[in-house]
Parts: sequence; C-alpha cells; structure tokens
Amino acid sequence: MGKTAGRKKRIIITTAAMLAIGGGAAFAYWTSTATADKTMQSTADSAPITISVGALAGSVLSPGGQAQNATFTVTNPGTGVQKVSTVVATILKSDGLDWAVGTCTKDDFEVSTTVVPTELSANESLTGTVTLKMINRVGVNQNDCKGVEVPLHFTAN
Repeated sequence: MGKTAGRKKRIIITTAAMLAIGGGAAFAYWTSTATADKTMQSTADSAPITISVGALAGSVLSPGGQAQNATFTVTNPGTGVQKVSTVVATILKSDGLDWAVGTCTKDDFEVSTTVVPTELSANESLTGTVTLKMINRVGVNQNDCKGVEVPLHFTAN
C-alpha cells in the first residue's frame, strides 16, 4: 500500500504541477502598444460672404456738395458662423485697377462705410451704409467729374 499511495501521491503532485504550469500558460498574455492618427476635415468649407448694394440716393454730386448714401447688405450663405469685422468701399474699376475718367479720379471723392462688426450665422445678414461725397479740390479743375458714374468696390472681412 505504501508503494501505491506513494505512486498516487506522485501522480497527483505531477498532475497538479502540470495543471499549474498549463493553467498559468492559459493566463499568460502578450503586451502590445498601439497608436493611431487621423486627420479630420471640418464639416464644410466656408462659403464666401456676399455683398449687395442698393442705389445711391441724395443730391447730384458736386465739389464740396452734399453726399450720397446707399445701404449695403452682407450675407453669410454658408452653413457655419462667419465673422465680419469690416466692410470697406473704395473707388476701383471692376478689374481692381484704378478708376479715372479724364482728369476725374478717386482723389476727387471721399468714400466711407458704417458697419458694426458681428458674427453672422448661416443665412444671416447685416446691413450697413456707404457714403460717397465729392470733395472740393481747391485750385483743381474738376469738370471731368460732371455726370460720371463712380464705381464702388466693396471688400468685407
């Protein structure tokens, strides 16, 4: 009985040791690290804001005379919010070059705009005023400015 009990004991201990080793292997794991990078594009590109200008109203322009005024509307046709800080009107041809008719130039006029800086939500608009005045250039013949159409170029940002 001593031999059988000793043998059984060795079998039980060996089996337990094998299970412990095998069981330990079942709980073993690999270590690993991972990283990922992804560049996301914003949901939409901003659409350029649009500017529409009403007709100038007031007296006919003359050196040192009364000014003409018009309202303009800046609209955000995009899907996100856009900030409008300034709206500037200058006297330029539609191709962006200096304007002149004979000796009548932008130097014969004064242009100013009034707008309150704001953020425009999608499809929102703001209204401002543009004022055009002919200045009196002392000692300068301004006859070429009679009856001319003065082109206003608007820039908003």
